[in-house]
Amino acid sequence: MAFLADALDRVKPSATIAVSQKARELKAKGRDVIGLGAGEPDFDTPDNIKEAAVAAIARGETKYTPISGIPQLRQAIADKFKRENNLDYKPEETIVGTGGKQVLFNAFMATLNEGDEVVIPAPYWVSYPEMVAICNGKSVIVDTKIEDNFKLTPEALEAAITPKTKWFLFNSPSNPSGAAYSREELKGLTDVLMRHPHVWVMTDDMYEHLTYGDFTFVTPAEVEPGLKERTLTVNGVSKAYAMTGWRIGYAAGPLALIKAMDMIQGQQTSGACSIAQWAAVEALTGTQDFIPTNREIFQKRRDLVVSMLNQAKGITCPTPEGAFYVYPSCAGTIGKTAPSGKIIETDEDFVTELLETEGVAVVHGSAFGLGPNFRISYATSDALLEEACQRIQRFCGALRD
Repeated sequence: MAFLADALDRVKPSATIAVSQKARELKAKGRDVIGLGAGEPDFDTPDNIKEAAVAAIARGETKYTPISGIPQLRQAIADKFKRENNLDYKPEETIVGTGGKQVLFNAFMATLNEGDEVVIPAPYWVSYPEMVAICNGKSVIVDTKIEDNFKLTPEALEAAITPKTKWFLFNSPSNPSGAAYSREELKGLTDVLMRHPHVWVMTDDMYEHLTYGDFTFVTPAEVEPGLKERTLTVNGVSKAYAMTGWRIGYAAGPLALIKAMDMIQGQQTSGACSIAQWAAVEALTGTQDFIPTNREIFQKRRDLVVSMLNQAKGITCPTPEGAFYVYPSCAGTIGKTAPSGKIIETDEDFVTELLETEGVAVVHGSAFGLGPNFRISYATSDALLEEACQRIQRFCGALRD
């Protein structure tokens, strides 16, 4: 009898974590490596948020918290949804988890039965299908196209829905592509969902505040209020507030679903870290002045990276509307020979040879369900990004037919 659970056979390790680990190992051996795999801002957590955490420690806010979060944070979350998304939720219709990942996982755990289908546009965040698999569900992957800027069309969504579909998992702005849906584009999808009342919507809005130019962020239940009673709107403080290590995610949705998620969390981790929750209260209720400043820095980095990558031989890089990733195609390099003598047959070959030859760590697109592409996180300094892109240009220029 096998000792380990069968569920492990259905799950792959995180490719993004693996790339960051490989970069760290090479650095430890003395290699000059630029790691562009990590999905976290390089900014420090703002001082007002850190000070709120220190004050919470001084006040003795160091005990267990309610499973779904401290009342002050749940109220702040309800206020945020009203203020920024025009969504009315009571505090008891919100839940706080140890990062957005736990919130998503608990929602799947609370709802999926064997054979239930989850429609996921590709490219997708690497953890989505793995969570579905652990919870005995079936991911229905729907490819998007580079010419559509990696956005799902209403026709493709319609074709993917079956009587077994339980969830449509939506992420805008997207990790890994940076694609963000306008109100009109999202309305096309919500119109489809209104025709299928058995399908629920799980929307991951983690990159909400990181959109560029004159783009205006919208979320599904805001665009189509008729979907609110079957939508779980997930968000968190990690990206916009540079609080990745604080591990606070949250969601709002129908009370019955929130109660089910609360029950699972109560047997799993219970409440999230008390100090991190008090820091998150300050994040959501305190000054937001730094967000436009950070957004401007990210936009300049995006423009730098897109421009330089499009000058690399065999690379095509669309300009994304949000997040801090680009998702260029490396189709023009497939079939060519790397300086090592290896023929590049896949995007995984491309990123492996790039790391070995030039010391630039990126994540291969097939890990996100759509290739041949690769993901670059531009959440690092201009100098490092410029150097990394020069190395990518040099590597692509050295490939032989």
